[in-house]
Amino acid sequence: MSDLHTELKKSIIEQLNLEDMEASEIENDEHLFGDGLGLDSIDALELIVLLEKDYGIKLTDPNQGKEIFNSINTMADFIEKNRTR
Repeated sequence: MSDLHTELKKSIIEQLNLEDMEASEIENDEHLFGDGLGLDSIDALELIVLLEKDYGIKLTDPNQGKEIFNSINTMADFIEKNRTR
């Protein structure tokens, strides 16, 4: 597990106030929405804010969100390729 994966898990837990969850409980390939972690559309907005605030990434196409926020792996891959911070 890379540092970015761990950092991302901790940021998601903090940003979404998942107080009863530890970073180690989130699998890198686990779906973040639906049957996986169970996030919803409000959480997606929080993740968009997280990308901009922590990594300087502003999503220009909202349709990208479904692909980017599929799992920790897809988020980390997108951040590695697009981060400005």
